[in-house]
Amino acid sequence: MSVMNSKMEELFVFLDKGATLLEEHESFTYLEGLAEMGENLFQGEVVQVVIPEVKDRLYNLMRQVPLEELTKEDIRKAFQLTVLKGMKGATQPNHSMTPDAVCLFLSYLVNKVMAKSSQGYSVLDLAVGSGNLITALLNQSANPAKGFGFEVDETLLNLAFVSSNLQEIELELFHKDSLQPIEFPEVDLVVTDLPIGYYPHDQIAEDFQLKADEGHSYSHHLMIEKGIDRVKEGGFLFYIVPNFLFESEQAPKLHSYLKEQTTIHGLLQLPKTMFTAENHGKSILMLQKKGENVIQPKQALLAELPSFGNKAALTDMMDQINKWFKTELGL
Repeated sequence: MSVMNSKMEELFVFLDKGATLLEEHESFTYLEGLAEMGENLFQGEVVQVVIPEVKDRLYNLMRQVPLEELTKEDIRKAFQLTVLKGMKGATQPNHSMTPDAVCLFLSYLVNKVMAKSSQGYSVLDLAVGSGNLITALLNQSANPAKGFGFEVDETLLNLAFVSSNLQEIELELFHKDSLQPIEFPEVDLVVTDLPIGYYPHDQIAEDFQLKADEGHSYSHHLMIEKGIDRVKEGGFLFYIVPNFLFESEQAPKLHSYLKEQTTIHGLLQLPKTMFTAENHGKSILMLQKKGENVIQPKQALLAELPSFGNKAALTDMMDQINKWFKTELGL
């Protein structure tokens, strides 16, 4: 969990107390109330129709938030912590968040591959959730970047919208299932923490090469294909995938598709300590869509990352990764 400074803590308290007030006295869930509180802060006034007593208490809370003194990362992290609190009380299985340490590690990888994009680049998240991953990437980007995100859950999308507005981030959001047909320009980069499971809409899956031969298709397979379809030739893709990705009965089809469409640059297993059970473990899959000037590395980057809390081991690992980027890809 992120360490809070005093300014961030004031924002956290405002969001938490305000969301709790709206949950207790009005017809909002905690997560909906959180998005509403973010909107109040952005507009500088209470925009909900609420009873006078609640309105007064919300205004009192707002007066205590030093918004102009908060950095973008302060805002993102305060939102992240309140969303995490709200998700503990939520029952929806799709309500989960990319951990902060993983967001920052992905930012480091993204800055490596986008180092030469000094004119700016576009990044797409196919399952944006509450926006923690994409806003972290945009905040940490060494070059100008514009984000695009798709999210089917309205509550999570509202949270991403409000959070990105407060952070003054260039992020365009779509309330839509990203696996449905979309008219959308190709992007330079795709980064997605893949939702794992079966995709219920067989008719939509029919248009994908990675559809199941029988029964429901895997949504994570289809999303991998969608990203490859929407990224430019030579564009990079980073997916957070389950460790069992290449072990399922549909894995051979996925593997041959990836070899045909992309160069598989690496698979970095996230620290085991991050997951409550071994079968919940995840990795970062690093791909590059085939195209001119795409370098096929002599060997892929395969590693098990040490605990993000172990600074010495992590520094050593990043030295090795830097060396791989330089030797294999000239980055």
